[in-house]
Amino acid sequence: QLQLVESGGGLVQPGGSLRLSCAASDFTLDYYTIGWFRQAPGKERLGVSCISSSGGTTNYADSLKGRFTISRDDAKNTVYLQMNSLKAEETSIYYCAAVRKGSWCANVMDYWGKGTLVTVSS
Repeated sequence: QLQLVESGGGLVQPGGSLRLSCAASDFTLDYYTIGWFRQAPGKERLGVSCISSSGGTTNYADSLKGRFTISRDDAKNTVYLQMNSLKAEETSIYYCAAVRKGSWCANVMDYWGKGTLVTVSS
């Protein structure tokens, strides 16, 4: 079973920044489109951002444009999510997920990580 591992979550004050990482230990991420999703307590999981296998195409949830940046470093087999100007309501578990090259991010993905908790609080 292919595994994705998220890291970089933690406690941050409102207005602060965090960078999340999504790494794969036993397969090559550059054959996959990678997405970040988040799920707040008691709420449904929502898409945050998506990046194509080449890195040439990205998209973001409308509320995040200009604050979040998705990127990938295939040499390190890692995808990142830089999050700036974080808000308290963005406290969530953040998940990364992979779908085969040529497909785009959706609620159904091929592989999921277990998530990393981001808490935005003063």
